Amino acid sequence: MKGKLLILLALFLSAFALVPNRTVKGIVEDINHAPLANVVVSVKGSTATTRTDLAGKFSIQVPAYSKTLVFTHPSYKKNEMEFGSLTFVYAVLSPSDRPEPLVLQEESERLKDFAPARSESMSSFAKATTAPFTGQPMTLRRPQANTENYSTIKENSFQFVGSDPVTTFSVDVDRAAYSNVRRFLNNGQLPPIDAVRIEEMINYFDYNYPQPTGNQPISITSEYTDSPWNPGLKLFHIGLQAKTVSTKNLPASNLVFLVDVSGSMMEQNKLPLLKQAFKLLADQLRPEDRISIVTYAGAAGLILPPTPGNEKMKIKEALDNLEAGGSTAGGEGIELAYDTAKENFLPKGNNRVILATDGDFNVGISSESELQHLIEEKRKGGIFLSVMGFGMGNYKDSQIETLADKGNGNYAYIDNMQEARKVFVQEFGGTLFTIAKDVKIQIEFNPEHVQAYRLIGYENRALSNEEFNDDKKDAGDMGSGHTVTALYEIVPKGVNSSYLRQADALKYQKNTASHSGNSDEMLTVKVRYKNPGSEKSVLFDLPVKNSSVALSACSENLRFASAVAEFGLLLRNSEFKGNASYPNSVARAKGAFGKDEEGYRSEFVRLIKTAQSLDGTRHTARKE
Repeated sequence: MKGKLLILLALFLSAFALVPNRTVKGIVEDINHAPLANVVVSVKGSTATTRTDLAGKFSIQVPAYSKTLVFTHPSYKKNEMEFGSLTFVYAVLSPSDRPEPLVLQEESERLKDFAPARSESMSSFAKATTAPFTGQPMTLRRPQANTENYSTIKENSFQFVGSDPVTTFSVDVDRAAYSNVRRFLNNGQLPPIDAVRIEEMINYFDYNYPQPTGNQPISITSEYTDSPWNPGLKLFHIGLQAKTVSTKNLPASNLVFLVDVSGSMMEQNKLPLLKQAFKLLADQLRPEDRISIVTYAGAAGLILPPTPGNEKMKIKEALDNLEAGGSTAGGEGIELAYDTAKENFLPKGNNRVILATDGDFNVGISSESELQHLIEEKRKGGIFLSVMGFGMGNYKDSQIETLADKGNGNYAYIDNMQEARKVFVQEFGGTLFTIAKDVKIQIEFNPEHVQAYRLIGYENRALSNEEFNDDKKDAGDMGSGHTVTALYEIVPKGVNSSYLRQADALKYQKNTASHSGNSDEMLTVKVRYKNPGSEKSVLFDLPVKNSSVALSACSENLRFASAVAEFGLLLRNSEFKGNASYPNSVARAKGAFGKDEEGYRSEFVRLIKTAQSLDGTRHTARKE
């Protein structure tokens, strides 16, 4: 018997020996997203080990049976990461608990290219000077208060179909809230509630919706299932897919980089990261494209006149020469950027200003209403605006989001080079090339089947029902290959729910729709959009039958989107979260990874686990 066991053990071990090792690569950064060199990377349960290079990169041979990497550095807390089947990982190390001394301005300037970026307590220090050391007296840097700003979000509540059967909203392809939430979690903090815009978190991810057919540039997909967190309620899923256009077939671009080089942009995760991100975009440009660079601080200036996209060295040298200093003449910079774009306008091309900033406008046109008016006027001339947010501590999310919305553009938050690569390389066409503008969605519910409904997220995208047919009303735009996902939670007819606050029945109003009582249609989705060169909208619709399927039988699209929505409800501590939980969100997300070639969905699961840990700490602290 003993001999048989030894033989089986030998066969078991030899089976593993026959399975080849695989290579896992990755990047290690600190919480300010600066690369960390000399981090020891080892494989748990194995002797395999390596170290990160000056760019924070590593490559390691991993035994087939290993699933966990360990990252150690004397100045940072040890981090263990389960990588599963991933071949590329992104790790963040938090500083050790040792207090950090104040540093001299001169010394920090001299060493910033060699030492890892400091923790949040140091990264938000005031800068006493606005340029590298020039012989002026040295000054200690002191911490500044956090002045980040977010617009207040009042969650959508359930609406009775009997009194409000129609709901209307603008699409939203912005993803900034997700990467911003990720930044907070990677820094060991739960995000502010108003930083959590659930629709932007859902739309951060790509979904596998069918490409449009026929003349429409947009396709509609829908599914109907049980709510994962509110038993008895239903979940309705809408997916829009914009037509994907090959890069070689995209029209020529007239781009103006508008770069904030004010004093608030000095930190490592602001202007230095911005320059590296824009270099990635420069690498995507073609000879027929033109790019200009405008900067603004105490005053605005044209740093790079219109330059062909194939002159990449010239473009990158101009970016390398940017330095931060001065106050923020944002309004003046925006006007100069638009004037530059107008002078080089391409009638059949893509004309766009790309603003990169922390949103801290404090000189010139600074009120939101003035800036909105300026951007609205400029977009009428066919020049769109995209906004890329950077940094922390004084980040002005509310102002940046408003500018992008009013400029017929999109809004992204760049927290690291991985995100820059996603925005400027992987999603290049969607970021810069509009396929359909002023896209609006309107849904009419049939009271025969639906008692009440609630749109999850999109609070700042709500439109009145009358605005759906108003072609003068601005709405969101969709770029090449963009997807838009929306989820409604529904109370079916006859279901009792504690979320419904009963009102007196209307005395005079009656449902006069002749078809509703006999129809098996649950609702009708209407979509209205404009072609990029037109000011007249096009309408098409999709009737949806009252047919629900089990959640387990739904597509990966719905299951993953619902996992993100559940996570958002928990981060917001929503009154509608019901039985939502971090483990449920993790389990559903893991079951809907799909290909996940870039590892974004795997990273999402890691963020849920981080939030669960932080949330537990928060609740424990409250009890104590």
